[in-house]
Amino acid sequence: MTWSGGSFGSRAVCVLADNASPMTLDGTNTWVLREPGGSRSVVVDPGPSSPAHLEAVRAAAEDVAVVLLTHHHLDHSEAAREFAESVGCGVRALDPAYRLGSEGLGAGDVVAVDGLEVHVVATPGHTADSLSFVLPAERAVLTGDTVLGRGTTVVAHPDGKLGAYLDSLQRLHALAEAREAVEIWPGHGPVIADALAVLDFYLAHRRERLDQVRAALEELRAEPHPEGVAADDLPRLVVERVYADVDPVLWGAAELSVRAQLDYLRPTP
Repeated sequence: MTWSGGSFGSRAVCVLADNASPMTLDGTNTWVLREPGGSRSVVVDPGPSSPAHLEAVRAAAEDVAVVLLTHHHLDHSEAAREFAESVGCGVRALDPAYRLGSEGLGAGDVVAVDGLEVHVVATPGHTADSLSFVLPAERAVLTGDTVLGRGTTVVAHPDGKLGAYLDSLQRLHALAEAREAVEIWPGHGPVIADALAVLDFYLAHRRERLDQVRAALEELRAEPHPEGVAADDLPRLVVERVYADVDPVLWGAAELSVRAQLDYLRPTP
């Protein structure tokens, strides 16, 4: 399936950045949001510092009221300050380090521009500062990297926390069940028309992976290890069992996910 961005609903244009990779899929989706008849836009995740990409975003957005960030990873945030300064607006983000101007961003905030409303939902887990943005008028949610248009999200230890991520998926699932978010407009990959079905899959996938990690730990305990298994070696040994069907080029990311899974499964004192 090829993905190139485009217009969605009555209020959104996705400008696809030219930074495709195994981790970014087709590239970063920069979302330009504007109320029909409105004169100003909201830009979500300006993406990488690519002159051609930023010019395409400026052309789509025209007059920009504010830049919003779903999270701090560079493929989403690198050009935020550069872009905002070029159009004369601020950057709002949960992490103060990524803001431009005095306004922050957090759960329950409503960003209103010329009749457009963007409702902020806390969705930590992929990163501690991950946010999602609901457009009630479109019944759509912009998920950044919390839910992708293809495949599943890496929850990378130590910033990524699986417990928080599972809670965030449940929060999004409740919005989808209530029909407040019917579509998902992700940070990478194509738009998802059935939010509820994909969130059901994400939750089931995480439960399955945890079961596989538990089984791998049992196998490792049953095998003879005269010198024991070093704590730093355990995640890679689990990856070799649980992610055997995954391209080894992605094993580094898988190991970070396993570290987050092991942290989640570790008994609390």
